[in-house]
Amino acid sequence: MEDEIINKVANSVLEVFDLEDYYPKGIRTQIDISQWLLEGFLLKEKDFREELKNHDWSQYQDQYIAIHCSTDAIVPAWASILVAIQLAPFAKKIINGTLEDLDASLYEELLPKIDYSVYENKPVIIKGCSRKPVPMRAYVLAAHYLQPFARSIMYGEACSAVPLYKAPKKG
Repeated sequence: MEDEIINKVANSVLEVFDLEDYYPKGIRTQIDISQWLLEGFLLKEKDFREELKNHDWSQYQDQYIAIHCSTDAIVPAWASILVAIQLAPFAKKIINGTLEDLDASLYEELLPKIDYSVYENKPVIIKGCSRKPVPMRAYVLAAHYLQPFARSIMYGEACSAVPLYKAPKKG
């Protein structure tokens, strides 16, 4: 007689918190300011302003935008602000930084809005493998918001989770 294979993970009370489920849909674009600098390093204000004036900003309609400079140029703060002002009528969100910073910023906005009470006194696993670029800051924030509710928190996959937190016994 063969033993039946039982999927203990599927039958467990373990709750999976998958950050990919909350990943905001939309195009993410990184704009490099160095494209408007002389040889990628020198900002000449008149030329810079002219380049921005002639740029087609409508191509960024409803996109999430990260503004950065890929060279070691010393760029005055107003330059990024001026680019952001040009983008404002079109972009969904604009940050100064990398695409990872952009995704972190999006998660910083949405994670506080989740109702974590559904995880009250339950073991929770924060799913670790993702196909989308979920930044580490999002995982840290998720753990922070889950901790007051969860009985325990693990990270990874159900078959190989790393324990992170266990609530103290009450009473």
